[in-house]
Amino acid sequence: MAVLFMVGQAAPASAYLFWVQPNFAGGPVAGDEPGLGLPMPKATPAELRAHMLWNMRAGLNVAALQCQFSPILQTVPNYNNLLRKDADELNAAYKALGAYFKRVKGKAWQKEFDNYTTRTYNGFSTMHAQLGFCETAAAIGRDSRKLGKGKLTQLAIERMREFRNSLVPAGDMIHARRFIYVPVVPPSMDKACWTKKNLLRPECVPAGAQQAGVATHSAG
Repeated sequence: MAVLFMVGQAAPASAYLFWVQPNFAGGPVAGDEPGLGLPMPKATPAELRAHMLWNMRAGLNVAALQCQFSPILQTVPNYNNLLRKDADELNAAYKALGAYFKRVKGKAWQKEFDNYTTRTYNGFSTMHAQLGFCETAAAIGRDSRKLGKGKLTQLAIERMREFRNSLVPAGDMIHARRFIYVPVVPPSMDKACWTKKNLLRPECVPAGAQQAGVATHSAG
């Protein structure tokens, strides 16, 4: 099996990366949708599930290396725990992918499998979207620790779209533009509502303005 290395752990810090995190949510996937990883032509449903698990593992491995600037995210211990607890499921996925490349690529299967592994890793490398990627990887890693054995593939099916979405650069949503809509009720233009000095008579002030404590207004 390809080397799955353990990464040295670091001490926790004191802050998260966003005040208001971007929403990267996405629904469950089958594994053959665009944008989830490398194409897997002729793959069976079981091979596609292995493909999703291997992509998630690769993404969490990249996060363990790239996200150590924020130890509170715990991407390193999350990944190391996954390697220990879910080794059997990861090995099964690796074997399923190996069988896929042997079946589809023939004699060139090992080279194609190695290229697949390398390109899958590289597909999670990011700079401009690093904060969103690291936050998402941390959340997925925390969830993986809560699962019993044999449940990791289902987590990949449920979270891979979100994981891929996090590779799109997004800023802190606390800076997002917000609109506040305040209904405006115009005053009556009836001459009876206005004094000779063009002041709106109190009995004609719109109900909303009265509740807000607005005094009479000049018509011009």
